[in-house]
Amino acid sequence: MSTTTTSNYFPHYDYGTIILNVSAATFTKAQKRWRVAYVAICSFRVLLSLSKQNVTRQKATSIALLHSHLTLDIQPPTSYHDDDHNDIVPNPDLPDLVPKTHSPDLVPKPHSPELVSNHALPDINTKLTEMVKEKDLITLRGFGGVEGVAATLLIDPQHGILGNEDDVRRRRDKFGSNTYYKPPPKGLFYFVVDAFKDTTILILLVCAALSLGFGIKEHGPQEGWYEGGSIFVAVFLVISVAALSNFRQERQFDKLSKISNNIKIDVARDGRRQEISIFDIVVGDVVFLNIGDQIPADGLFLEGHSMQVDESSMTGESDHVEVDRERNPFLFSGSKVADGYARMLVTSVGMNTAWGEMMSSISRDTNERTPLQARLDKLTSSIGKVGLAVAFLVLVVLLIRYFTGHTEDENGQREYNGSDKGINDVLNSVVNIVAAAVTIIVVAIPEGLPLAVTLTLAYSMKRMMADQAMVRKLSACETMGSATIICTDKTGTLTLNQMKVTKFWLGQEEMGEIPCNAITPCILELFRQGVGLNTTGSVYRPASGAVFEFSGSPTEKAILSWAVQELGMDVEQLKQTYSVLHVETFNSEKKRSGVSMRKNADNTIHVHWKGAAEMVLQMCSNYYETCGTIKSLDEGARMQFEKIIQGMAASSLRCIAFAYKQISEAEIEYNDDGRAHQKLNENGLTLLGIVGLKDPCRPEVKRAVEICKSSGVEIKMITGDNVFTAKAIATECGILGPEDTEHKGAVVEGVEFRNYTHEERMKKIDKIRVMARSSPFDKLLMVQCLKQKGEVVAVTGDGTNDAPALKEADIGLSMGIQGTEVAKESSDIVILDDNFNSVVTVLRWGRCVYNNIQKFIQFQLTVNVAALVINFISAVSAGEVPLTAVQLLWVNLIMDTLGALALSTDRPTNELMQRPPVGRTEPLITNVMWRNLLAQALYQIAVLLTLQFKGESIFNVDQKVNDTLIFNTFVLCQVFNEFNARKLEKQNVFKGIHKNKLFLGIVGFTIVLQVVMVEFLKKFADTVNLNGTQWAICIAIAAVSWPIGWIVKFIPVSDKPFLSYLKWAGQAFGRILHPSQLSFSSLGRGCVKR
Repeated sequence: MSTTTTSNYFPHYDYGTIILNVSAATFTKAQKRWRVAYVAICSFRVLLSLSKQNVTRQKATSIALLHSHLTLDIQPPTSYHDDDHNDIVPNPDLPDLVPKTHSPDLVPKPHSPELVSNHALPDINTKLTEMVKEKDLITLRGFGGVEGVAATLLIDPQHGILGNEDDVRRRRDKFGSNTYYKPPPKGLFYFVVDAFKDTTILILLVCAALSLGFGIKEHGPQEGWYEGGSIFVAVFLVISVAALSNFRQERQFDKLSKISNNIKIDVARDGRRQEISIFDIVVGDVVFLNIGDQIPADGLFLEGHSMQVDESSMTGESDHVEVDRERNPFLFSGSKVADGYARMLVTSVGMNTAWGEMMSSISRDTNERTPLQARLDKLTSSIGKVGLAVAFLVLVVLLIRYFTGHTEDENGQREYNGSDKGINDVLNSVVNIVAAAVTIIVVAIPEGLPLAVTLTLAYSMKRMMADQAMVRKLSACETMGSATIICTDKTGTLTLNQMKVTKFWLGQEEMGEIPCNAITPCILELFRQGVGLNTTGSVYRPASGAVFEFSGSPTEKAILSWAVQELGMDVEQLKQTYSVLHVETFNSEKKRSGVSMRKNADNTIHVHWKGAAEMVLQMCSNYYETCGTIKSLDEGARMQFEKIIQGMAASSLRCIAFAYKQISEAEIEYNDDGRAHQKLNENGLTLLGIVGLKDPCRPEVKRAVEICKSSGVEIKMITGDNVFTAKAIATECGILGPEDTEHKGAVVEGVEFRNYTHEERMKKIDKIRVMARSSPFDKLLMVQCLKQKGEVVAVTGDGTNDAPALKEADIGLSMGIQGTEVAKESSDIVILDDNFNSVVTVLRWGRCVYNNIQKFIQFQLTVNVAALVINFISAVSAGEVPLTAVQLLWVNLIMDTLGALALSTDRPTNELMQRPPVGRTEPLITNVMWRNLLAQALYQIAVLLTLQFKGESIFNVDQKVNDTLIFNTFVLCQVFNEFNARKLEKQNVFKGIHKNKLFLGIVGFTIVLQVVMVEFLKKFADTVNLNGTQWAICIAIAAVSWPIGWIVKFIPVSDKPFLSYLKWAGQAFGRILHPSQLSFSSLGRGCVKR
C-alpha cells in the first residue's frame, strides 16, 4: 500500500532501523521476537533471490494474483514517498502484467478481450498437468487456489473463455487439442497378408508354383505357364476381393467409432452456456457436469454440490470419490459423475491427461465376434470337415486311377505307363490331382458366411445411422431381430419431451391466468427460491436484451421458463441474495431434490424440496393458502390434494410439488459420518404449491406400437411417473388396450412389483403392460424375470441408474439426447433422437440382418452341396473332375464375395414385421431353407451329371465343349438361384428388386465376367468358345431354377427341425447296431434318476 494511504490509519515507524539499532543487552521478549522475525525474513529473501537466478524466467505473461493483504516493509528505508505503487506479490513463475496503478478499476479483468488478445498464454502446461495427476494441493495453493489457476489461464470462472475462433485457436496451439493419438487403422496390405495365412490358399499357391514350373519345363514359357499361372491369378483375385471387403469394413467401423466417441459437453463461453463436442474443449473451458456425465478432460472443481465421481476406469477402485473445493478439487478425464453436479475448470486435455495416455496405447479390436458369427463359424467348420473328407476321397480315387492306368490324356492314351513315363510328367499329373482336391476344399468351405455377416452388419450399421440409431455393439444388430419384448421409458421416448407448465395450484385453488402480482409476496419469494436455487438448469439472457435462454433437462427448463416469465424470477439476484449451503440432487430412486440456503441479509435458513407431487406431499404437515396463511394439512386436506394430483395425472400431466421449511442453525441435521455432510430436513414441511407439466405423445408412436404388436413383439412401459399419468399416456399410445383395462394386473407400481414373491412375479409378469413409480432396480428385476421366461428383451434407458438394466437386457437401447454417458456406455445401441419410432426401426433392421444372412446361407449351401456331390461322383466313376481348379475358384469368388454383396444389402420391408419373432431357440437353417436349397441342389446335380456323362452325345460336341457347357451352366445356375434366394417363402422373388440397384448391378457384372471368362480368357479358364445355341441351352437349363423355386414353395414343411430327423435316424440306427449298450445305458439312466 502507498505510504499516504497507510498514514491515515497507522503512524510511520522505521521498523528496520529500530530493530537494528536496539542493543541486544536491552532486549525485551517482544523485541527478541521482532529480531528473530527480521533475521528470518531477510534470510528467506536472500534464498529466494538466489533461487530466482537459477530458474529460467517464463516468457509468457499473465496477471499477478491480487489478494487483500497488508505488507510490512522492514528494510531500513532512506525516505518515504507518497506516490509509491500498490504492493503486489506476484507469482514467481508468472511475469507481472498488472499495471501499477492507484485505481483497482483500471486493472484489466482476466476475461477482458484486451488482455487475452494482447498477452500470450503462460507456458505452464506441464506444471498444471502434473499438479492434477499427482493431486498436488501444495502446488495448487502456490497458484493461489482454483481462482489463481483461472486467473493464470486468463479466464473468468463465471463466464469462461472468450470462445471466439482466435481465442480457441491460441489455446489449442498452446496446450494441445482434446484428442489422443490412436494407432493407425489397418491398411489394405494387412488384410492381403492376413488372407495368405489361410492353409488351403497356401497349398493352392504351392500347387500353382509346381504346376507352373512343370508346365514351363514341358511346354516352354509361352504355352507352359497357362495352367499354373491361371491358378495364381485366380487365387490372387479371390484374396484381393476378400481383402478389399475386409478393408472397407474396417474403415466403416472406424468411422462409426469416431462418431460414437463424439460426446456433447455443456460449457460456458463468454458467459453463455452452450453445447460443444468433447473434441473442441480447450484448456480454460468451464464445463458443466451432472450425474452420469463423463468428465471430458483433467481439471479442477470450481463450484458444485454433493459431487462424487467414479474413477474406476482410471484407478480400478469401485468406491466413489468425493470431490470438493478444499480437500480434493481434482477431476480426471474418463471418470464418471456418480452424484451431484459441478462446474469444472479444464487444465489439461488430450495426451496431457492420464486417460489420453491410456487410450492412445489401446487399439480398438474390430474383430468382435457376434453370436451369429460364432454359430456360423461352427457351421463353416462342420461343412469344411465334410469337404475335407470328400476332397481326401477324391484325391485317393484319382491317384489310384492314375497309377493303375485308368486315366487318359488328351490324345486318348493312358497317362501313366509305368517306367515309360518321365518323372516330370508324373509329378505334374500328381500336382494337378492335388490342386483339384484342394480346390474342392476351397469351394466346400463356405468362408463367405462370415464375410456375409460382416458385410450385412457394416451395411446395416451405416443405414441405421441414417435412421437415427447408432450401433455400439455389432451383436445388437442381429439380436434385435429376435426381440420378443421391448421395455420402454415414457418421457422423451413415447412423448415429445417438450415440457410446458399448463396448470398451477396454490393451496387448493387453481391459479389459471392469475398474474403473479396477485400472489402474496412472501409466497412468491419462496417460490422463486425453490425454483431458482433448487435446479440443475440455468438461465441466460444476452446483453442485447433478447429472449431468455434456458438450459437443463426438459422438466427443469419448463419450470425455469414458467418462473421467469410468470413469477418474475431473477436468478442472478437470487444468487446474490442467498448462499446455498447444501444440495441433494435428484435421482430416479428419490424422485425429488432439495437445497438448504442462507439469506445473506439476516442469516435465516430455508430448506426447499421439489419433486414428485405425492412424495413431497407425504413430507408436508402444513400448506399455504392463496391469501398467504398457513393451514395444517389434516386428513381431509391431504385427500383433497391427492385428488388434485390424480386429476392432473389423469390428464397426462407430470405433477411437481414445491415445499419448504425454515430452520435455525441448531436444527441443521448431519449424516452419520459427522458434520462434514449436511442432511436436509424431510419432515414438517409446508406445501407451497403444485405445477402440472404437459408432455404430448409423439404423433407417430401409436402406429409404431401397432406395428410391434402385429409383429409379435410386446411393449411394456416402465416409468417413474405416478399410476394415473402412466395409464393416461399408455392408453394414448396404444400400449394399454380395452382388454387390458379389464385385467387388474395390467398396471402395477414398482413397489408392488418388487414386493411380490419370485413365483408371483413369474406368474403375473406376462399380464403387466405398465409399471409406474418404478425405480431402476424394478426395471432390472423385470428384465431378469422376462429373460428367465425365455424372452429376448430390449430395454430403453437414459439415466445413470439404468445402466444395470441396460447391461442385463439382450439389447440395451440408450437415449442420445437425454441419455447420460454412463447409460450410453452400458447400451448396445444409441437412439439418437430419443424416439420410440426409431426403436421400431432398429427392430426392423435387426430382422432384416437376420433374414439377409439366412438368404445367403441358403444360396451358398446350395452351391456347396452341388459342387461337392458333382466332383465326388465324377471322380469316383469317371476318374476326373468336370470343373478345373481355376473354374472352381471362379465359382468360389462368385458365391462368396459377389453373392454376399448381392444378398446382404437388401433393405427392410414391411413383410418382415408381419412375422413372429424368431426368439432364442429357432435354428439358423430353418426347414424352409432346407427345402429350398435341397431342391435346387438336386436339380443342379442331376443336370450337371447328365451333361458330364451324356453331354457329348446329346449335343454332339467334343469333350472340351462339353466341359465348357458344364462350367457355364453351373455358373449360370448360381446366378439364377440368387434371385430365388431373395425370398425364402414368397413365390414372387422379383418383388421390390428394382429398389436394390446393387443386387442388379452385381448380377449384371457377374454375367459380363462369365462371358469374358468363357469367350476371351480361354487359356486362363480352360474353356472354348460357345456359339449362340450353346449359350441359349446353358441359359435355358439355368432358368429352370426359377419355376422349380416357385413350385417347391408350395410344399408344406414341418415345424420340427430338419436335423432332428437325422439325429433320430442316427439314434435308431445305433439301437439296431448296439442293443446291449442301449439297454445298459438306459438302465444306467434309470439308476441315476432313482
